This record gives sequence, structure tokens and C-alpha cells, in this order.
Amino acid sequence: MSILNNALSGALAAQVALSASSQNIANLQTKGYTRQSALLSAVAPASGANAAGNGVQVSQLMRFSDGYKTQQLWRSASDLGSYSQTQPYLTQLEQVMGDDESNLADGIDKFFAALNAVAGVDPTSTPLRQQVVNAAGLLSQRFNSLNNVFSAQLQSVRQQRSAIVDEANSDIAAIAALNGQIANATASGANTSALVDARDQAIDSLSSKMALEVSDQPDGSRNVSLKSGQSLVLGGVGGKLAVDGGLDQQFSLTFAGTRFQLDPTSAGGELGGLSTYVRDTLEPLQKSVGELAEQIATEVNNTLADGKTMTGAAGKALFVYNPGNTSNMLQVADGFQTADLAFSGDGQPGDTGNLQKLLAIKNKPVTLASVGTVLIGDADTQLVGKLGVASQQNKGALTTAQTVRNQADADWKSTSGVNEDEEAVNLVEYQKMYQANLKVVAVANALFDATLAMMG
Repeated sequence: MSILNNALSGALAAQVALSASSQNIANLQTKGYTRQSALLSAVAPASGANAAGNGVQVSQLMRFSDGYKTQQLWRSASDLGSYSQTQPYLTQLEQVMGDDESNLADGIDKFFAALNAVAGVDPTSTPLRQQVVNAAGLLSQRFNSLNNVFSAQLQSVRQQRSAIVDEANSDIAAIAALNGQIANATASGANTSALVDARDQAIDSLSSKMALEVSDQPDGSRNVSLKSGQSLVLGGVGGKLAVDGGLDQQFSLTFAGTRFQLDPTSAGGELGGLSTYVRDTLEPLQKSVGELAEQIATEVNNTLADGKTMTGAAGKALFVYNPGNTSNMLQVADGFQTADLAFSGDGQPGDTGNLQKLLAIKNKPVTLASVGTVLIGDADTQLVGKLGVASQQNKGALTTAQTVRNQADADWKSTSGVNEDEEAVNLVEYQKMYQANLKVVAVANALFDATLAMMG
């Protein structure tokens, strides 16, 4: 009987639809889950003008996914990763270089203030001379402390980039493996939704680490490459990133037996953001601070060498600049005594001719990598100001990137996310459909029984 077959097909279709809704509700809080729904279609009659049809069938389980919105989600993850990884380093440098107790400007001011006190009171005063030596030691400590912060950040970035490469390789391997599973499942007609969700999560994770290009393939797989064009995943084959452990880290990608060198600053994402920060901010700033320390040491030492001590002896170098020594880049010369300060220009103990030249050093120009030519007394202010601008720009970009990511996530959820209210309605509707079809089955059975009874 066609009425019975129709009712059974309707009940079975309702069961599939109820199963899809129950799966959606079960994954209401599952990150990255894409909702599904049964697509129903009528089965046409085999023949005959008076045949109503042969019931209903589930044409497919639809996966609610918008490729554009998914791509937007991945692009926003890359931008957010780039700016979010950079900001903590910028904030730390701002705090250290802007702190009244540790900034270079205050140390330079106190050094020249100690010199000025000697000039204004008594150039032969041992306590005042000792203050100059002490101020030189404190200035050296500030340079060294700041240089230690730079070096610590460089080491942290190296470790972080190595960790990012390891995590990216795990994501790449997962994407390649899932591509293979999806292609096989697609060929056999199996439901691939859970596999696709897992792969999209892996791509989203990878996109936060580097900017990606993703393209769909006919077999259901997705090819993934860097923005610069190098392939990371082709079908079921994945590449492998590598980074050496040297101070100047070198990055490479090996794919299908071929090795390519990578420029991490163009990679985008967390890797690109950190690498750009090192290239454009951290290394130039560290170089500039080193140049400032060197030029202060050179100017002070050269000026002292031209003067005379209270005994008429030639002046000695006050500072020692050690560019290769991270912890003691600048220090007061070993054994330097207050009597070694050559403040006199003519050899007389009370003369301050050479001391005046030392005071004039503060207003001499220096050329620094980050800010160009500035006065020694203004150098730190210029460096901190440029750092502050970079930090504020990054904060602004980070806020924008976070907003775009939130919007992209909301857009994705509007299409692919599970709506609790909608699924509740679906449950009621498909339950009614199932119960109605069972009622039809009961009617068909009653008709069949009546027919048998009539036949006797």
C-alpha cells in the first residue's frame, strides 16, 4: 500500500531530522561546530496520473557553512595574532624606559648635574668629585639594565618563534591528515561534517600563527599556502617548517623534498608580528641605546684626556664601553679615583676650563639608528617618544583587529552556529511530523484490517 510506504518514509525522514537537531543541540557549546539539517524532498510517483507519490526522502544532511565568512574568520585571526603578540613587548619597554627610577634621561641629567655642582661650588672638593664618579656608575647601570631588557626580549622572541613553528607544524600535519580522511569519506558517501569542522579548527589555529591562502578542491580537501605563495598543504601532503637555534634565526620550509628559505617578517600572524617587531623596533632601539652609550663614553673620555688633574697629570678614561658584553655594556673604568678627574684646563687645581667642556657635551649632537641626529641630552626623550608612538599605533591596530575578529566570529556563528531557540522549534515540528506519520500508519493498518474483514 502506497499510503503505508509514504507514512513510513515520512517517519524515517522525521527521525533523521530529529537526529540532526539532537546533534546540533548536543554541540551547542562545542567550539567550531557547524550545524546540520536534513534536506527533505518528495519522491515522485512511479507512474499513473492518479498516483500521489512515493513519500519523502532525505536528499542530504546539509552543513550550514559560508566559505566567505570562514575565510574572513581566518584572515582576522592572522591580523589579531600579529598585533597581540607584539603589544606585551612594547608595553614592557614603555614602562622600563619611561620609569623615573630607571630611564636614561634621568641618569644623563644626574651625571651632568653632578658635574655642574662641582663647577658651581669647588672643583677640588673630593665629596663633589665622588658624586660625579657615583653618577657615572649609576648612568652605566641604567644603560646596562636597559640593554639586559633588550637582550631578554630578543631571547624571549627567539623561544616564542621556535614554539610557534612547532605548533604550526602540528597544525599542518593535522590539516593534511584530515584532508585525506575527508577525501576518502567523500568518495564513499559518508558524512564528513565532523572531519571538516576539525580541519577548519586546525586551519584557524594555523592562521593565527601566519597569514594563509586557502582553496577548496573537488574531492573535499583544502590546499593551504602562505600569503607569499609557498605551499603548506596540498591534499594529504603537508610541508614542514624549521628554524635554526642561532642568535640570528633562519626560517625554512621543506615541501615534497624541496627546501625554501622564508622571510618571517612577511609571514603574517604571530610569527610575522614578532619578527617585524624585532626588525623595526627592538633591534634598532637596542642599537641606538648602544650608540648613545658609546658616544657619551667617547666624548667624556676624549674630553678628560685633554684636561689635567689637580696634580697636573693627564686625565684618564672614566667610561669603558663593551659592545659585546650584554650585562656590562658600559661601566666605570676599574680603579678610577676622584683624583683622576681632569677638570682643569691649565693644570691649576681650581681651574674649570676642561670641566666646562665636559658640561657642554650634553648639548652635542649624536646620530642614532632610530631617531637620526639629536642632542645627547634629548636622545632618550626622542627614543621613548618614538617607542610610545609605535606602541600607540600597535594598540590601535590591535583594537581594530580584535573588533574585526569579533565581528567575523559573530558573522560565522550567524550562519554556522547552533541557535538554541531554532533547534527547539525544529524538535517540536519534526516530532509532530513523526507522530503524524505514525497516525497515518495506524490509519493504513485500520484500512487493511477492514479490507480483510470485508473479504471474509
